[in-house]
This record gives sequence, structure tokens and C-alpha cells, in this order.
Amino acid sequence: MSFQLVVIGGGRMGSALIEGLLGAQWCEPGSLAIVESSLEQRRALSERFAGVTVLASLELDHVGPDTGVVLSVKPDYAEGVARLAAACGVTRILSVVAGLSTARIEAVFPQPVAVVRSMPNTPVLIRQGVSAIAGGSQVTAADLDWAESILGAVGTVVRVSERSIDAVTGLSGSGPAYFYLVVEAMIEAGVHQGLSREVSRQLVVGTFQGSAALLVESGESPEELRAQVTSPGGTTAAGLRMLESRAVRAAFLEAVAAAAERSRQLGR
Repeated sequence: MSFQLVVIGGGRMGSALIEGLLGAQWCEPGSLAIVESSLEQRRALSERFAGVTVLASLELDHVGPDTGVVLSVKPDYAEGVARLAAACGVTRILSVVAGLSTARIEAVFPQPVAVVRSMPNTPVLIRQGVSAIAGGSQVTAADLDWAESILGAVGTVVRVSERSIDAVTGLSGSGPAYFYLVVEAMIEAGVHQGLSREVSRQLVVGTFQGSAALLVESGESPEELRAQVTSPGGTTAAGLRMLESRAVRAAFLEAVAAAAERSRQLGR
């Protein structure tokens, strides 16, 4: 039996994609399959996704002329898994593997293959992720539309050139970790000022949640919204002055640059 879409790798990202596709009614559950090597994880996936076929490996009869594959495995295993997909006759792949170029995936295929490379981030787990996609040498507009329809089920999608994917990795791919670090630091700051940790956590998480919603819904720039909070000579101005004196802005610039460079290194 062949499938419309096969997700290879049933970890957090692969299972989040399946959940998003089912929620968006992208196709019938019976048209989806997940390939997962771990027996324990296969059992968990079978319980979680009724109607979706869970496989131990990809076989020839699972692939038809219109079958697409999502490659969602660890980088160390990705090229080997791509070779298996090639042997099964796969001709269209969406890769969410960090640091793996479309050229490296294409190189293991004896036949032409459309490879779309993507960098999603972890909020896809709640269908609020942001993903960038870039096409390889054989990709058509229809292939990009196909990839966008998959990732659009779990959030926002932007299209970039492949040379920009490393920058995307350093910015939005790693971005949630930067955000959580700032949240941790602000909670700790509240505790240092005498608040209980739980009260501080509620204040900080609520502040970020509301501020993000205001940024999205107001249509105003972050500079405009920051200025609205900052009275001349006031408390916010004092706090911002301290952050600027500690080069916080420069630290974020360097963090994104370092993460992007590491992504380039992984791809070599």
C-alpha cells in the first residue's frame, strides 16, 4: 500500500507535523504514514494517531508516483535514510534536518529528486511555529507549494534562498532558546527583588504573552511599542539604559551570528 505522505522520524518534530496535518485535514489519516525505528515509540504513535500507519521501515510498496516524504531524523542518520528513500523510488522530499544541504541529499539519489529544505522551530508543537523553506536544484513552484502546505499546518511559512537557511537557523530556529533564557533571567530578577518565584513567573510569562500579542495585533513596530512604554527619565528608561550599557543588543547580534556559523559548519 502506498501513501500520500510518509514522515520518516516519529520524534517531537515528526509527530508535531502529523498532528498538525490531521488537525488541518490536509489528507485522510489513512494516507499518512510514520516510519519510526523505536518499537516503544511506534506503540506510542499508534495510540496517539488513530488511522495513521506506523511503520518500522520504508519499503518499496509504501511509495507510489505521488508519494512525498518528510525527512525528520537526526543529522547523523539523515543521508543513510535518504539513500533508503532513493532505493524505494521517492522523488519528492521535505527535509527538516538541521545543517543538511539540498545538494547532499540530492547526491545520494541516482534519479532526479525534488528536495525542499526547511528550518522550523519548536512552537510547531502547538501549531504556532515559524518555518523557512528553500528549494534544491530540481524543485518547482509546485514542490514549494506542497512543502508550504505541510508546514503551514503547524504555523507560518516564509520562502528564502538556501544560502539564507543558516541565518534562519541562527535566528528563528534557535530563537526560542534565546527567548526562554530571557524569561529565566527576568523571573530570577523578580525573585531578587523580593517576589516569590511563582508570582514572578506569572508576571514574566504573562508580560511576554501579552506583549507578543500586542505586537502582532497592533501592527506597530517594536520600536514604536517600546517608545510608548518608555517615559523620559522614568523607570523603563532606567532599565533600558542599563541593558544598553551591558551591550545586550550586541549580545543578541553575536548569538545569532554564532548559531548561523555553527549551522554552516554542520553543513560542510
